Amino acid sequence: MTRLSVRALNRAALARQFLLDRADVSVAAAVAHLGGVQAQEPQEPFVGLWSRLRGFDPADLDRLLVAKELVRTVLMRRTVHLVTAADALAWRARHQALLRQRVYGAYRAELAGVDPDEVTAAVEELCADGAARTMPEIGRVLAERWPDAGFRPLGELAVAAAVPMVQIPPRGLWQQTGGALTLPMATWLGTRPTPLAADGDPVGEAMVRRYLAAYGPASTADLRAWSGLAGLPAAVAAVRPELVSFTDERGRELLDLPDAPRPHEDTPAPVRFLPAFDNAILGYDDRSRIVDDAHKGLSVAGDRAVLLDGRVAALWTVRPVRSLTLEVTPLRRFTRADSAEVGEEARGVADFLGATGVRILRSPA
Repeated sequence: MTRLSVRALNRAALARQFLLDRADVSVAAAVAHLGGVQAQEPQEPFVGLWSRLRGFDPADLDRLLVAKELVRTVLMRRTVHLVTAADALAWRARHQALLRQRVYGAYRAELAGVDPDEVTAAVEELCADGAARTMPEIGRVLAERWPDAGFRPLGELAVAAAVPMVQIPPRGLWQQTGGALTLPMATWLGTRPTPLAADGDPVGEAMVRRYLAAYGPASTADLRAWSGLAGLPAAVAAVRPELVSFTDERGRELLDLPDAPRPHEDTPAPVRFLPAFDNAILGYDDRSRIVDDAHKGLSVAGDRAVLLDGRVAALWTVRPVRSLTLEVTPLRRFTRADSAEVGEEARGVADFLGATGVRILRSPA
């Protein structure tokens, strides 16, 4: 079985994530290929797509959200993702058990004795009028029936797990702020999520293929880390005959689609700026292909990463220093060439975000 080096896995991941070369595809096609874009912070997907697509225009994403072709909803890992309407409808039922389990796990004491099916019925009755509401508003109504639970746990249960919900515009539009108004997915899209099949797991099998197309070669642990789903072994077993296998440097089996791109490990990788919580990092259990172990927790904390030669080498943010300034904090020593390459890409990101300056801080000793 062929062994792939960490660097080879890095180049494969960058290619699948449109980070090796910006892709000349539509916003909708990119979001579909990536299996959704992590969107817990509403403005972060714009930077992620700017870094991945040639000529990205935020207005294109806005139009797709308003036209209901893309939606913001809770899916993988109980986090808000920007996904196509088709994927939201196909994947939501497959995540239902996970979402309910994680909400009850987070609020075990508060939700003790609260029947989730009764909450579902109550939320459906409340939302039958078609009015958009915030999570706290829904929670306060439910708290009249379950006062001991508290409005916050009830609101999160309602929006994240009881009924498939979407966050509607202007939430998630370019440079828009404000709270998250939610509606049932069936109300917003005019149809309900696809129920699970009685036999087999066609949704799970499709997710395995889609994950490998955007993240492979990868292990089953990586697949679980991305999706949050523990129940995909049967789906992996069903599609395994159509896959190829590799091992990594630690001897772990990696699965992949046979014709997916696996560039040579010496392929040059340009500087790329990633948004907070980007799935290029969070989409793996073993993140060593893109980030050193010493820094693997940074993206979980919401830090924005800079990729240099394909790996996380710095953090970045925008600060109001006199005017908006994009500030880069190296995580390792930068050569003069490194600083020049990072600075050039940083100026492009700064222009996109409306920042007027770029500042690269001193490299660590």
